[in-house]
Amino acid sequence: MSSVSSLRIGVSIYVRKGAQSLWENGIFQNCLFLAMLLQKSPVVSNTVLVAGSGDGDMQDAMNFLKDSPVPVIDMASAMDQLDVMIEMSAQLSKEWMISFKAQGGKVVSMRVGNDYVIDIERMLFNKPSALLITGAPYDEVWTLPEYEKSCMPYFASTFRTPVRIMPHLWSPIILNKACERLPENEKFGYQPGRRRWRIGMFEPNMCMVKTSYIPMLVCENAHRLNPDFIEHIYVCNTLNLKEQNAFNLFAHSLNIIRHGLASFEGRYPIWQVVSRYCEAIVCHQWENAQNYLYYEALYGGYPLIHNSHLIGDCGYRYHDFDCEEGGQELADAYKMHDENLAGYREKAAAFLATLDPEAESNVRCYTEALKSLFKV
Repeated sequence: MSSVSSLRIGVSIYVRKGAQSLWENGIFQNCLFLAMLLQKSPVVSNTVLVAGSGDGDMQDAMNFLKDSPVPVIDMASAMDQLDVMIEMSAQLSKEWMISFKAQGGKVVSMRVGNDYVIDIERMLFNKPSALLITGAPYDEVWTLPEYEKSCMPYFASTFRTPVRIMPHLWSPIILNKACERLPENEKFGYQPGRRRWRIGMFEPNMCMVKTSYIPMLVCENAHRLNPDFIEHIYVCNTLNLKEQNAFNLFAHSLNIIRHGLASFEGRYPIWQVVSRYCEAIVCHQWENAQNYLYYEALYGGYPLIHNSHLIGDCGYRYHDFDCEEGGQELADAYKMHDENLAGYREKAAAFLATLDPEAESNVRCYTEALKSLFKV
């Protein structure tokens, strides 16, 4: 065991066979941002990503994580080389944790998804398990402000260990690198001056916390207020829904569908779509108010119509499930965004700086949490 002033820390990440992308879900990027922060902590001497859970080998890990800011090791190496393991993308086995703790290691579970809702849905609808309640001996659970209401008591009861709220982290470094692959005639970033707006929706539609249902109604209400400003609506992540009878009945009740303004699309990273097809992004969340999609939209200066209370006063906010208010916000954004673009960008930049993994306040918060594991 190293001293508390020179901790060796690993962050678990799921690696499977074959091609894998950092854009498949936010948790992969979150692992990298946490690793970036840990490198700056004065109590950390070494940080690694630990490939686990999946069927991928170390070559798969190296291909997937070729742009990682830290080295990648396997679970066997982690047993001998680490003082703290942060379970994040890959869930650790109970047996591994017991052995690791027996030699003085500490284990934290960093929960960055709405596990309460996900687990309930998987139980009710007989889907494969997500979070496994194994009775493993965690030292602490870390989670995000967005889950303080819905998940914090759930984690405390199921893990039987203290739960700590930690800052959400984001950096444009992964987005900027991805945008380098755009064709020469495409650029990520809002371009003012279009007479009619093209709108994108990127909710996963995999769990009820983030769906396209309310965003479609937001666009519907905006279209009723002003039938001339929407050129097209790209409803992404809906190919699996378009053949469902209930979804079809809902969609075809809307003017935006009857008037041929919307199309149902597959799953794409935001930067691939907005750089070519969108002027605005409409979102909705339910107890999931911190999303990388929001940060990426704000970074690009795109008008973000959202219902999050955790992104300061950025974007154009409607409240809760109020799709009529959302429609008004979208219509108002169309009227004012170009004129207020400089101020919008400035406000967004100030907020995004608070998420920086290398910001002193964030490094300090995680450093204090690490020290508390050893009662220092």
